[in-house]
Amino acid sequence: IVSVNQILLLLLVLTVCAILYNKVHQVPSALKNETVDLESSEEMEEEVPVVICAAAGRMGAAIAAISSIYSNTEANVLFYIVGLKTTIPHIRKWIENSKLKEIKFKVIEFNPMVLKGKIRQDASRPELLQPLNFVRFYLPLLIQKHEKVIYLDDDIIVQGDIQELYDTKLAPGHAAAFSDDCDLPSTHEIVRSVGMQNTYMGYLDYRKQAIRDLGISPSTCSFNPGVIVANMTEWKHQRITKQLEKWMQRNVEENLYSSTLGGGVATSPMLIVFHGKYSAINPMWHIRHLGWSPDTRYSEHFLQEAKLLHWNGRYKPWDYPSVHTDLWETWFIPDPSGKFKLTRPES
Repeated sequence: IVSVNQILLLLLVLTVCAILYNKVHQVPSALKNETVDLESSEEMEEEVPVVICAAAGRMGAAIAAISSIYSNTEANVLFYIVGLKTTIPHIRKWIENSKLKEIKFKVIEFNPMVLKGKIRQDASRPELLQPLNFVRFYLPLLIQKHEKVIYLDDDIIVQGDIQELYDTKLAPGHAAAFSDDCDLPSTHEIVRSVGMQNTYMGYLDYRKQAIRDLGISPSTCSFNPGVIVANMTEWKHQRITKQLEKWMQRNVEENLYSSTLGGGVATSPMLIVFHGKYSAINPMWHIRHLGWSPDTRYSEHFLQEAKLLHWNGRYKPWDYPSVHTDLWETWFIPDPSGKFKLTRPES
C-alpha cells in the first residue's frame, strides 16, 4: 500500500511540477511571440517608395526634394535614388554627411545602354536627352518589391504629407495616375501668359501619318509625367515599358515628336501610351510651370495651399533667374563637398 501511495504522490508532484514549469515558461514565450508580432507589424507598416533621380549638375535639386518630403511626413518613406555610375558616390556622401543621414534610402545605378537606338539626337534642348529623364519608363525594372510607387522629377518640393499622394486611388486597369494640364483654373492664366502648351497639339507632330492614325484629337488635354503614382502590377501586365520603347524607336525613324515641341522626348511617348488610360492626381499635388518664365509669379496664398510645387521649364530654382526661389531654398541642404553651388545674382 505504501509503495502505491508513494507512486501516486510522486505522480502528483510531477504533475504539479509540469504545470508550474509550463506556466513559468509559457509566459515568457507568449511575451516573446508578442514582441515578434509587434516587430513584424512595425516592419510591415506600409513603406511609401519614392523614386527620384540624382543627375550630375542638379544634385542639389534631388536633395531639396528629398528634404522637403522627409520633413513633412510621418510616413515610412523609402527613397530610391537613381543615378549614373559617376554620380552615385557624390549623392551618397551628401546624404550621409548631412541631416538627411536619418532617411531610409537605396541608391540604384541606371545603365544608359538601355536607351541605345531609342533617342534621336536633338541639339536644340540637349538637357532633355539626359538618360535619367527616361528612368520613369523603366520603373518595374528598377523597383522590384512594391505594388505601388511614386515617381517625382527632381525640380519639385513637397509641402504636403507624401502619404496623401501615395493614397491616390487608381481605377481598375490603370497603370498610373497623372495631373491633367487642364485641371487647375488658377494656373490657366499663367499657362496662357507664357505660351505653355496644355494639349496634345503641343507635343506631337500632327503632320505625320503615324500620329494622325492614333485617332487622338489634337485638342485633347495633355498631362505632366513629372509626378506619377504607378501600379507596378498593371504596368508589367500591360507591358508599358515595351510600348514606350516602341514609340521611342518610331520617333528615331520618323521624327514624330521633337524637343522643340512642348515636353521634349520623355513626355510624348507617355501621352501616346497612356491616352485615356490613367487616373487623376489631385491638382493641388502638382502645381507646375514655376520654371516656365523668369518673371511670371503665382500668388503667395495659392502657393501656400499647394501640396507640391514643380519648376518644370528652363528656369530652375537653383539657377538664376527664377521665381519663388525662397520656397525651394527652405529645403535645400548645402553640399558638404562644395561641388554644387546655387547660382544667385550676388554670387
